[in-house]
Amino acid sequence: MRLELKGITKQFPGVLANDDVHLSVGEGEIVALLGENGAGKTTLMNILYGLYTPTSGEVLIDDEPLELHSPSDAIAAGIGMVHQHFMLVPVFTVAENVILGDEPAKRAGWLDKQRARKTVRDISSRYKLDVDPDAVIEDLPVGIQQRVEIIKVLEREARFVVFDEPTSVLTPTEVEGFFNIVNGLKNDGKGIIFISHKLGEALEIADRIVIMRRGRTVAEVLPADVDEEKLAELMVGRPVDLRVHKEEATPGDVVLSVEHLVVLDDRHQRAVDGLSLEVRAGEIVGIAGVQGNGQTELVESLTGMRPSLGGIVRLNGEDITTNSPRSIHKRNVAHVPEDRQKSGLVLSFTVTENIVLDSYYEAPVSRGILMNWSAAEERALRLVEEYDVRTPSVDVAVSTLSGGNQQKVIVAREFDRDVALVIASQPTRGIDVGSIEYIHSRIVEERDNNAAVLIVSSELDEITALSDRILVMYDGKIAGEFDPSASTTEIGLAMLGSQGEAGAM
Repeated sequence: MRLELKGITKQFPGVLANDDVHLSVGEGEIVALLGENGAGKTTLMNILYGLYTPTSGEVLIDDEPLELHSPSDAIAAGIGMVHQHFMLVPVFTVAENVILGDEPAKRAGWLDKQRARKTVRDISSRYKLDVDPDAVIEDLPVGIQQRVEIIKVLEREARFVVFDEPTSVLTPTEVEGFFNIVNGLKNDGKGIIFISHKLGEALEIADRIVIMRRGRTVAEVLPADVDEEKLAELMVGRPVDLRVHKEEATPGDVVLSVEHLVVLDDRHQRAVDGLSLEVRAGEIVGIAGVQGNGQTELVESLTGMRPSLGGIVRLNGEDITTNSPRSIHKRNVAHVPEDRQKSGLVLSFTVTENIVLDSYYEAPVSRGILMNWSAAEERALRLVEEYDVRTPSVDVAVSTLSGGNQQKVIVAREFDRDVALVIASQPTRGIDVGSIEYIHSRIVEERDNNAAVLIVSSELDEITALSDRILVMYDGKIAGEFDPSASTTEIGLAMLGSQGEAGAM
């Protein structure tokens, strides 16, 4: 059995998203689909899943054309998708989420919960997913939530499964477990399309790799014939330096000082538990850790988005513990949030409106009670060019931009001033190698301009490449401090709560 996208073209007003794209996957095969943000991967998969209708071209299974007008049509054809942003109801159980929209009923019409639980247990056992059908989604770590999404797809008897950036929120250990699951699906005869920006993972998991650039398929290669550098060049159209280049740091005075900080999470539990740290001018301090150990709450507290229960936060010696986000921003703190769509942008606003989102009340953009839109547009045009934001216009909604270009809008907005402190959480999550290269260079540039930089990332490679010092968070505390030359094994042990050699520099 073979799934084929043949000659797919999709034209939007002013944008040719897909241009005569060809892609196929057979049963028991894993095909990695790579490309820059904006290369057309998401549009192509939305066509495959019935969310878009192609301008021309067709989708076939075993040479039989499919009529895909909705996700229901795709599911009926045996096509499933595990989205990058999970489609789960947090307060429902695993079993309730899995059967949502396909509810088994008893004769009287009542929901057959026992059958739903059995379905989850059977699929979980068959594919070694280890998921409790009665667990509530909001209580589960991200890696297990992803397994629930996989069970949803398998419950609907998918023969072909699309994974969209499946490892972007997983720890290294969870990635290893995920690959075992994917290989199990392959061995069971499923055809897998694996969309990723992580070149090493594509080389490890795929049987074939297809590369898209600017809406077209530009290459198809075998993993044995290429390396990461070659894949990056095929994706971007030019050689890409995958290393972070920076001189030795020369730290100055303490800019950010955190003493015994205590922060509660949304359930009123201690997410940050007596944490202390310092960041000096001219250095990058990276915080590593398994997601869910208080990193999110820490950043939200430091940027004024979440109140603290105790402790003191000082910026250049001034107590800012209870300051508002605007007050902290006006003290030259740049914030790149963890979730760009939730906390960094207003998706329905234009690029221009998002560029001035944190300065609309200041001259020259503000004229008191009126906006100076010509000044706002002038700033947006300048930053779009300076930061290589690829957009047809500064007047389009930022939601129409790719993830990498959305991230560049945030970085441009935050760095376009004299910055004393940068707080960046997951700065390159879900973006392509070209955008990663660029954003890393801008972060290093801020350090070299004597800014203090605090980076939080679940990507250990990113932390070791960027940081001058590495702190590991575990259970709301600093579990160790490391030099970037430390082995990933040492840092990984600290991330899992093992003391070992933690604290040695």
